[in-house]
Amino acid sequence: MAAIPAYRHLLRSARKAFQGDDRVLTAARAAIRDNFRAKASLAPGDPETAGAIKHAEEVAVLLRQNVVQGRREGDLYKLRIHEDTERGDNDTIKMPNGNRVKIDGKTCRS
Repeated sequence: MAAIPAYRHLLRSARKAFQGDDRVLTAARAAIRDNFRAKASLAPGDPETAGAIKHAEEVAVLLRQNVVQGRREGDLYKLRIHEDTERGDNDTIKMPNGNRVKIDGKTCRS
């Protein structure tokens, strides 16, 4: 029954990602519930079940680490960054093997 922990993990991640935004949190919960109900008829041994559970876990991680809410305050936006928000540096986006990326006509190298 790995589906129940995945479901709970997804709900917790949505609550963390959309904290303070009741409208979006309610919509996220409904979408999570609907997607799990759509897959409820899958048998535990079905290969599609493992893929669906893995997808739910990946979405939970994405919500928790990569979704950041912004709120407009005048001409500025204030971001709600929490302890689980992924904070990378430029080293995380370097291209392997010296490949180059062109951005706005400029060449970037790792």
